[in-house]
Amino acid sequence: MMIKVGDKIPAQKLMLATPDGPREVDTAELLGTGKVVLFAVPGAFTPTCSAKHVPGFVKLAPELKDKGVAKIVCLAVNDAFVLGAWAKDQKAGETVQFLADGSAAFTKALGLELDLTARGMGIRSQRFALIIEDGIVTKVAVEEPGGFEVSRAEAILEAL
Repeated sequence: MMIKVGDKIPAQKLMLATPDGPREVDTAELLGTGKVVLFAVPGAFTPTCSAKHVPGFVKLAPELKDKGVAKIVCLAVNDAFVLGAWAKDQKAGETVQFLADGSAAFTKALGLELDLTARGMGIRSQRFALIIEDGIVTKVAVEEPGGFEVSRAEAILEAL
């Protein structure tokens, strides 16, 4: 069942890509305090994700922070090493944190997995964004297949 407004973010251990290498974090702790924007992409280094999704959040981070966002977190069903390299490639710095859901367990707990096995990519995440306040979801924006409208940084900024 897909996560909805009013639901609490599930607690899971995932890996956060940091400049010092992967670090285990609890999603309830990482996403449970203050106002957080969590956006998810089908995969690191993929065209829309690299050219539009991440750059939009990096660019609009100051405006998002002005609206009270404490953290911006990018989730992908990739390992933390890949996400660390992608964060460097995207020049995200401290602006966006990259959260690795290597086995898609967290994505499945959110009910937002996407089966791309037929395309050789296995189970991935749908493209989506959540606004979370103190661990409770206040906005769910899930893209239609192939879409890039409701989860982009501009749309989330508007929703705040």
